[in-house]
Amino acid sequence: MNSGISFPSHRENRFYQGVAATFVANAIQAVNFLGDRLLRQSHHPLTAMEDLYRHSMDSAFSVTESFLVTGAPHASAYYPRDFAWFYPDVLDPDTIMDSQDAVRRARLLEKSVRLLLEAVRANVVTTTIVPAGRFRYLGVNYFSRPSDTLLGILAGLQQMISAEERASSFLAMSQCAHAGRLLLAEYGGDLKRAILQLASELEPFNEGDTRCLLCDASAPRSAATDTRAERRRFVTNACVYTTFVWGVQLGIVDENELKRLLGRDLAQYKRDLLGLFGKGGYIRHSLDGPTGSPVFSVALDFVSVHLGFWDMSEPAERALFAATADLIIGEPRFRIPGTFHFLVSADNPRNKMIHKIAAPAYQGRSSWPTFNVEFADRMLDYDEFSGSDTYRACAQGILKDIRTATEVHGGYQELISEQGLKYRTWAYEGAVAHSWFPRFLSVWRRAHGTPLLQWND
Repeated sequence: MNSGISFPSHRENRFYQGVAATFVANAIQAVNFLGDRLLRQSHHPLTAMEDLYRHSMDSAFSVTESFLVTGAPHASAYYPRDFAWFYPDVLDPDTIMDSQDAVRRARLLEKSVRLLLEAVRANVVTTTIVPAGRFRYLGVNYFSRPSDTLLGILAGLQQMISAEERASSFLAMSQCAHAGRLLLAEYGGDLKRAILQLASELEPFNEGDTRCLLCDASAPRSAATDTRAERRRFVTNACVYTTFVWGVQLGIVDENELKRLLGRDLAQYKRDLLGLFGKGGYIRHSLDGPTGSPVFSVALDFVSVHLGFWDMSEPAERALFAATADLIIGEPRFRIPGTFHFLVSADNPRNKMIHKIAAPAYQGRSSWPTFNVEFADRMLDYDEFSGSDTYRACAQGILKDIRTATEVHGGYQELISEQGLKYRTWAYEGAVAHSWFPRFLSVWRRAHGTPLLQWND
C-alpha cells in the first residue's frame, strides 16, 4: 500500500426506519450477538503493550472493514455517537504506526463519515445503523431518540478537516482533510437542517427561579450511557449544547439562527444548564428522580466529550467540575479497590429487561476505561486552566491502571467488572475495544509528556 490515498465515489445507499425496520434490525442484531458469543475465537495471546496495540490497530482499521466500529460484539452495527465519545484521536499522528496505518485510518474514517452524512440527508438520525444487505441500512433507536448522533457525525467530520493541522509526515493526513472539506461542502445543508431541527425540539423546563431548555424534559433521549432510560440528564443536554457549538465552529449554522430558535445565545444557554444541574454545588447526573446523598446523584459520564461541554475557562465552571470530581474520587463505592479505575456510578441504576439478561451492570457497577480516560483528560484541562497540579497525579494513576489492565487482560477492554476483572456477561464476554485504544495513547502523552509507544516510519 503506498502512502497516498484515494477516496472512491459512493454508490447509492438506501436507509430505512420505522416499526418494520426496527423489527428486522433487532432480529439481525440478535443473530449477530449470538454468532459473536458462540463463534468468537480467543484473543491474540500477547502481553507486550506494543504488540497488543499493533494487533488492535490491524483489527480496528483492517482494509476489509466498511465502517469504523468498536470491536466485538458491536462489529455488525454502526454507532454514530462513537466518533465523539470514543474515536476522537483516530488521526493523532502520535498514535499512528506507519504510513500504511495512516492510509487505512483515513480511508475508513472517510467511508464511515460519508455513510453517516448520507443517513442525515435521508433524514435518518438514529442511535444505531444496522447493515441489512448490499447498500441497505436500517436506522433504529433501541431505547430512545438520540441526543448525540449529530455530535458524533460532526466529530468525525471535524477530525478529518483538522487532520492536516497536526504536525505529521503522513500524506494521508492532508488528503483526509481535503476529503473532509469536500464532505462539508456537499452535506453542509443537510447538517444545518438537522441541527436546526434539534434546536426546535428543545423544551422549556423551570425549577424554582431557574429557566432552562432541555432536550429530554418530557421523554428520555439517548446518549453514550443510554440504558438508564432517564429524563433530564446532564450528559444528554451537554451533548446538544456541544452539537450547536461545533455546528457554529464548522460554519454549518450561524449562531444568530440558533439564538432565534433558543431565545438566548449559546453562552447563556450553557450558563442555564450549569445553573440547573449544578444547583447543589456539583453536577447532578439527572433531575429525574429523588434527591439523595450527593454521591448517588453524580455519575462518571459528566465528563462529556473531548473538546466538548467543559472548556474550563470560567472559575465557576472549574469549581463545579472540581466539586463533582472530588465527590467521585473521594467515594470508595466509585472505585475498584486498590486502583484508580472509577465506576460509572455508585449504585446500579434502573435497567431494562435486556440488560438484566445480557449486561446487568453495563451502566452502573462497572468501569468503562474510555470514560476513565476522558476523566483524566478533563482533570488535565482543569490543571491547565487553573495553573495548578491539582489532579495530574490522579490522572496519571488512572492511565497507569488502564495500561496494567490492558496488559493483564490482553487488550484494551470495553468494560471492566466491579472486581477489576474482564466483563464476563453473556453478551460482553471479554469484549476488546480496539478502536478506543488511540485515545488512551493520546491522553497518556499529555499526562506524562512523553509517548507510551513510539514507531519509526
